[in-house]
Amino acid sequence: MSVLQIVLGSLLLVFCVLIILVIILQEGHQQGLGVITGAADSFFSKNKARSWDAFLSRWTKFFAAGFVLFVVALDIIANFL
Repeated sequence: MSVLQIVLGSLLLVFCVLIILVIILQEGHQQGLGVITGAADSFFSKNKARSWDAFLSRWTKFFAAGFVLFVVALDIIANFL
């Protein structure tokens, strides 16, 4: 293994852990469940969730793109170098 493969593999591992954490932190989108339990969403809870979910959604996309790039880079290095 070259140094570049070790560095990219380490970064891939970090991105794997980060993407798992960001996905776990996201709130589920189960619409209509509050009606069954009798809970009503207030205006403030909807806006708070929306801003936090938007933040997590952006970071999920970033980590997913990084994950794909590191996997492709490691594959290219392993097969052609």
